[in-house]
Amino acid sequence: MKRSNDLLIRSVTKVAVVIIFTFAINLFVSGHHYPGGGFIGGLTFASALILLFLTFDIESVRKNIPVDFKVLAAVGVLIAVLTGVGGMVLNQPFLTQAFNYFELPIFGKTELATAVIFDIGVALAVIGTAITIIMSIGDDR
Repeated sequence: MKRSNDLLIRSVTKVAVVIIFTFAINLFVSGHHYPGGGFIGGLTFASALILLFLTFDIESVRKNIPVDFKVLAAVGVLIAVLTGVGGMVLNQPFLTQAFNYFELPIFGKTELATAVIFDIGVALAVIGTAITIIMSIGDDR
């Protein structure tokens, strides 16, 4: 049974999710030099997905986002661990960061660091874990 406010809730959710995704990317990107990073960016990203689950049904969102979130979490942990082990391969302590500056066509002189790769792993692990938990709670009915 459709409720009269479904159209309003769905329309506002679509706009809010885009704003939340943008904010999550901002938190992730700024995390290398300012507060933020993979963990909080991943949680924010997961909160936007959870908002979609609450507004639309889980099956509709699963159809449109066909990602196995358990695999996503495992890949994220693997990326994070391998980034940490990378320093040990070069006879450095675990999680040693390496960085350099590169000239990129649009951005100009840009710093690229291994900490960003680690943050990508953390973000994927957090998104995968949070969504897996929410989906398992939603399936228990």
